[in-house]
Amino acid sequence: MPDTLERLKMALAGRYTLSREIGRGGMATVYLAEDLNHERPVALKVLNPELAASIGAERFQREIKLAARLQHPHILSVHDSGEASGLFWFTMPFIEGETLRDRLNRDRQLPVEDAVRIVREAALALDYAHRHGVVHRDIKPENILLSDDQALVADFGIARAVSSGPALTQTGMAIGTPAYMSPEQASGQATVDARSDIYSLGCVLYELLAGEPPFSGPTAQAILVRALTETPRPLATVRTSVSPRLAATVGKAMARDPADRFVTAAEFAKALGATSGEVVGTGINPASAPSTRRAGLALAIVAVLAVAGAGAWFMAGRSRHQGPPRIAVLPFENLGAAEDEFFADGVADEVRTKLASLPGVIVTARGSAAQYKKSSKTPREIGRDLQVDYLLTGTIRWSKTGGASKVRVTPELTRVSDMSSRWSEQIDADLADVFKVQSNIATTVASKLDVALAAADQTHLQDRPTENLEAYQSFLKGEQATSSLGASDAAHLREGVTFYRHAVELDSNFIEAWAQLARTYSSLYSNGPTKEGVAQAREATDRAMRLAPEHPMALVAKGAFLINQDRDYAGALEYYTKALSKDPRNAVALSSAAGAERTIGRWDAALDHLLEARKIDPRNVRTARVLGSQYHQMRRYDEALAAWHDALALAPDNLAIIQGAAGTWLALGRLDSARAVVNRALRIVDTARLAEHFALFQEQMWVLPEAVQPVVTRLTIKDFDGDRGHFGLKIGGTWKLLGNMDKARAYADTARAAFEAQLKEFPEAAQLHELRGRALALGGYKKEAIEEAELSLRLRETVLDATTGPYVKFQVARILIQSGEVDKALDILKPLLTEFGSDITPAYLRLDPTFAPLKGNPRFEQMAGGR
Repeated sequence: MPDTLERLKMALAGRYTLSREIGRGGMATVYLAEDLNHERPVALKVLNPELAASIGAERFQREIKLAARLQHPHILSVHDSGEASGLFWFTMPFIEGETLRDRLNRDRQLPVEDAVRIVREAALALDYAHRHGVVHRDIKPENILLSDDQALVADFGIARAVSSGPALTQTGMAIGTPAYMSPEQASGQATVDARSDIYSLGCVLYELLAGEPPFSGPTAQAILVRALTETPRPLATVRTSVSPRLAATVGKAMARDPADRFVTAAEFAKALGATSGEVVGTGINPASAPSTRRAGLALAIVAVLAVAGAGAWFMAGRSRHQGPPRIAVLPFENLGAAEDEFFADGVADEVRTKLASLPGVIVTARGSAAQYKKSSKTPREIGRDLQVDYLLTGTIRWSKTGGASKVRVTPELTRVSDMSSRWSEQIDADLADVFKVQSNIATTVASKLDVALAAADQTHLQDRPTENLEAYQSFLKGEQATSSLGASDAAHLREGVTFYRHAVELDSNFIEAWAQLARTYSSLYSNGPTKEGVAQAREATDRAMRLAPEHPMALVAKGAFLINQDRDYAGALEYYTKALSKDPRNAVALSSAAGAERTIGRWDAALDHLLEARKIDPRNVRTARVLGSQYHQMRRYDEALAAWHDALALAPDNLAIIQGAAGTWLALGRLDSARAVVNRALRIVDTARLAEHFALFQEQMWVLPEAVQPVVTRLTIKDFDGDRGHFGLKIGGTWKLLGNMDKARAYADTARAAFEAQLKEFPEAAQLHELRGRALALGGYKKEAIEEAELSLRLRETVLDATTGPYVKFQVARILIQSGEVDKALDILKPLLTEFGSDITPAYLRLDPTFAPLKGNPRFEQMAGGR
């Protein structure tokens, strides 16, 4: 009887050419084959005959088809499957790389950063599969492939097919690999859920870090008994460079009781992301050497790209007569419960704010300092990055025992040039005295820096933001949720609203909380206004201005409302300018003023303000993002790419920055480079969130890798923050991209109805009119679409806003193309090829599928033929 390979060759002749065996395991054998129809190499996997017999053809095909539906950047997809001569087979892409087992065999242990990244990518893949009803059941290093340094989870079909029936391995144990099998799976429970895969992946991460599995033994039964009765060796005793937080994350994933694990693989991935980059010190006793311990603070910063163009560091030899001392207040280290992190951040922020108010010292703004939270960099390295003379670090422990609430704050002032400690003190106080503690720290630091304090300065240092401690705590939680309004996505903004709102309910005179609440509402309802949302933004803004009409942040809040809701651009700039007169080094006011200047076409002034904001706050994510956009809109694409590079180094998972960088490459005609940005992002960002963002803004679903584009069609209204209009338009647009016009029109009708409802409340909103026009055009209502498009061109927002105007015109051109009005569309497009604020370039015209119907048109070809 011919062997398996020969049987397959004969049965699959004409479809596949099999060359050689490339892998073998307990359940299957893998061959290298060529897919003759598509002229591509594939990996063809064949189940062992005895296993195939126990499964049955129907169950095998059912489970393989389910696995084949999984399309995710970190899942090895299934191409084809079938039965041949009694053999069950399926094909997958042939990956030129290695398995995680190969890497372990070569290196034994992986660098902590590599291990965390690989397992995080695998967790994102598992979360996607779990949300689609598929549990893997056999996660192990052999089933995680590494290709171009990315993780790919393989074999979703086999274990599921086997475990859905009575099949057993040759050892008589339940399907799975003993060293990675969850206790519930090992005990033969009839059903296992996503938490079983999380346990297995936790075991994989343990092995990557420790260089050995969590449990071992001479037989499968011995391994499983140890897993059910013992606890693995603590990671800290196996490898000292594993941080306590990472060790705790692994431990939670491997909890014996499923209820004690992460509920979802996405939560596991998020926890791993929070540990990324953590490095532990080299055995120094924290209790005996507080200064040295803080000099090596175990911090965490996600950095995928190197920061470019940071500039030379000249601060070490700086003397005081060359200017006021420069200081950065780094986030204080929380030594208490994890849920108290917001409090440690808040104390440091308040000290920073007080020092920044003094005329004799230059303080690095919050955004830059916050980048070094849980960073492994030394104070000397941080000082070089931030170009400062001094660093203020500290630890905080908030204890709440026996009915008493006390805080212990241990600040330390370090001179960067010689790494000397200028001051350190342990301060114990009741929680009620925390404001006094903050004031005393700021006063002492000013004294150590030889900053002379006038009577007014001394009084100001004693100011309290609020007398209500609970209100203060809620405000700090809001700041943590929104990253002090550095976040722009609806989920984080809504979380911030809850905390800011609670703070002002507890203290109705809390000016900083009212200002942040007002700014959050204004941002949240800028592009998707609702009557209630705008009213809430107005109420909070008016309250902030009544309480403190001269306060810089109240003025910024007023400007934010005018520019986002009233579209009063000159009025907004007036308030931002007044805020700067009160606080010239306020980076938020500087970048806000730049935004207002950009809308009225004062491009050079806007750039000057942004560069000044970056000088004050060189590592602020919001400033970095806006600067990249500014250069792009000014058509300075080389400088834009450099700015995006720096911004991605600060925040590699920021969706707006990711799309901005891709957009600049598109302007240069480089779809390959744009997709490279997206592919790098997919290693660390949830696929659905990234797909939603590219769809929501500019309808750039076509920029996503082809395998990711269908993800948009599976999004829900919830993914669009309840916005039914954008939900329908983007899902419908994606179905059109994928060639299904019936579904496209159905979703277009949903969008049209939603935009019409919004227009009843906001009839002068140009963007709502062009959105309705796009929905009408997608639905096939050409005449009405053209009327709506032309109306949006006449409205105030399009005429006056130098950034929104070009965007609306571009969308109107898209409507006209879909409606057959080609010449009108070309009339609109031509000036956009050179206009500041426009994304359109000749190279972009050649890429965007919107313009495909125009190819061959002489006017279009002339426009698209330029550079």
